[in-house]
Amino acid sequence: MSINHKCENATYQVLLKNGITSAPVYDRMKKMYVGMFDYGDLMTYILLLLKKMDVALEDQSMEMRDLIQRTSRSQNVPVKLASDLSGKDPFCTVLEETRLGAVVHDFGTGIHRVAVMDAEGKMKGILSQSSTLDYLMRHLSEYPQLQPVMQKSLQQCGLSNGRVLSVNGDEKVLDALISMSTNSVSSLAVLDDQGVLLGNISMTDIKHIMKNLRTSWLWITCFQLVCKIRLSQGVESGEDQYPVLDVNAKSTFGYTLSKLQATKAHRMWVVNDSGCAVGVVSLTDVFRVLSGLIDTDD
Repeated sequence: MSINHKCENATYQVLLKNGITSAPVYDRMKKMYVGMFDYGDLMTYILLLLKKMDVALEDQSMEMRDLIQRTSRSQNVPVKLASDLSGKDPFCTVLEETRLGAVVHDFGTGIHRVAVMDAEGKMKGILSQSSTLDYLMRHLSEYPQLQPVMQKSLQQCGLSNGRVLSVNGDEKVLDALISMSTNSVSSLAVLDDQGVLLGNISMTDIKHIMKNLRTSWLWITCFQLVCKIRLSQGVESGEDQYPVLDVNAKSTFGYTLSKLQATKAHRMWVVNDSGCAVGVVSLTDVFRVLSGLIDTDD
């Protein structure tokens, strides 16, 4: 059965319609939240559906086995089976009285978002790396201890040479999704034959593929997808709004944070004078630095 048919009424439409990257999954029978569903889970589901992902039997949870069986039989898949399917972004919670500093430390360990709960177990909201960075940047004057590091270069902060995971612009989008899943990352740099940065492909780009069910885009090249996204965003907004997701080793930490805030991106690619990708700075890297400066009681 085609992806078009299987996903016609899928939960991913909730993400699309609301312009969000994840949503909590509530189990009415258990009367509790049981997980998160995000584009990483959708990507994993698509790869399982297309038989492009092999999971050893001993590594399969009961939920995954149920999902695989339902998929092979062309049956509907309850969203609770697909939530946290990628295993990259588990459902994490904090109490509403938790100090922001403690959450900053959590984000420095690789957690991307937390659900804020009250004492009765009711969800009050979702706090993400991106929304927390935005808050800190808008209230920077309240954190004087951050001022010195904002003036330091990425090189001085030790953030200029992170490992670059990439695909060539001529590789198929589906191959890029497989690579992201295999390497447990949410995005890849798109490079030309000389290593020059052409753009970025991420799990959230699946929304452009699933919007109006453009599933044929899975088999176009990564550079073609970058161009199509730029074109579609230009048509919708009347101008080219495709963000430039690169900085250089001499860029200040503060400038990099401002760019992450403005683009709502989860990482910036570090390029040299020739435009070649030589490093990467992720939000997790950023919060790892901030966690050393913001006390858990702040």
